[in-house]
Amino acid sequence: MPDQILSHEPAIRLTVFLGIVTLMVVWEFLAPRRRRRLSRGRRWPHNIALVVVNTLMLRLLFPAGAISVALFARQQGLGLFNLLDIPPALATVAAVALLDMAIYFQHIAFHIIPWCWRLHQVHHADVDFDVTTGSRFHPLEIALSMLIKFSVILMIGAPALAVLIFELLLNGCSMFNHGNVNLPRGLDRWVRRVLVTPDMHRVHHSVLPRETNSNYGFSVSWWDRLFGTYVPQPRDGHQDMTIGLEVYQDPATGRRLDRMLLMPFRTPDRGYEPR
Repeated sequence: MPDQILSHEPAIRLTVFLGIVTLMVVWEFLAPRRRRRLSRGRRWPHNIALVVVNTLMLRLLFPAGAISVALFARQQGLGLFNLLDIPPALATVAAVALLDMAIYFQHIAFHIIPWCWRLHQVHHADVDFDVTTGSRFHPLEIALSMLIKFSVILMIGAPALAVLIFELLLNGCSMFNHGNVNLPRGLDRWVRRVLVTPDMHRVHHSVLPRETNSNYGFSVSWWDRLFGTYVPQPRDGHQDMTIGLEVYQDPATGRRLDRMLLMPFRTPDRGYEPR
C-alpha cells in the first residue's frame, strides 16, 4: 500500500493543494475574519508570483525532493528508524511527529538568528493575513528549509510515506491557518487542541514583538503548549490588531515581488526584533 501511494505522489500533492486552496479562497470570500487593508488585486499577483519563483527554484535545485532522500536513507540503512526494528506504522507516525517538531524549532531559529530573520521577515511583512500569506516565503528561506528537512530525514531515517504525509500536512495546514476565515470561537477552541487554527496563528503575525515571537507551530498546536510559546489571543483583539512588521507598515515597501526578493538585503536597522 505505501508503494502504491508513493507511485501517485504528484497527483496526490496536486489534488490536495488545489482542494485546500479552493476551499480556503471560497471560505475567505463567504466568511472573512478581518477587513483587508489592500485589495486582493494589489497583493495576490505578487504573492502568487513568489510561489511560482519558489516552485521553479525548488525544481532546479532539488529535483529529487524529500521523498527521494528518504528512499536513499532506507537503501543505505541511514537514520534512526532504519536501524531500529519497529513496526512500519509506528515508525511512520513517530517520524511525522519528529519532522513537525523539527519545523517548530526551525521556525524559532529563524526568529532568533538575525540573518535567518532577514529571510523570514518576507513572510511577516505582509500587511494582510490570508491564504496567500501561507506560501509567501523568500526563495533562500525555502532552499534553507529544504536542506534542513533533508538533514532531519537522514538523521531519523524517516520512511518515505511519513515524508509525504508530513509535507501534505504542513502545506495544507499552512494554507488553513493563514486563512482570513471566521471560525466560530467555540469550534476554534476545540480544533486548536490539536491543530493550529487561523486565530491562533494570526497572533504570530501581530506587529507586537511578544506576539510575533509566539505560536510558532504550523501544523499541531502541541509544541507551543509544551515548550511555553503559546499565546491564546492577541492583546488588541483580532479585529483591531495590526498585522505585519512595524518597519514595513507602508504597504508599498513589502508588497511587490521585486521588493520581497530584495528585502533581506535592504533590512532597516530595526528590522530584527529579538525574542
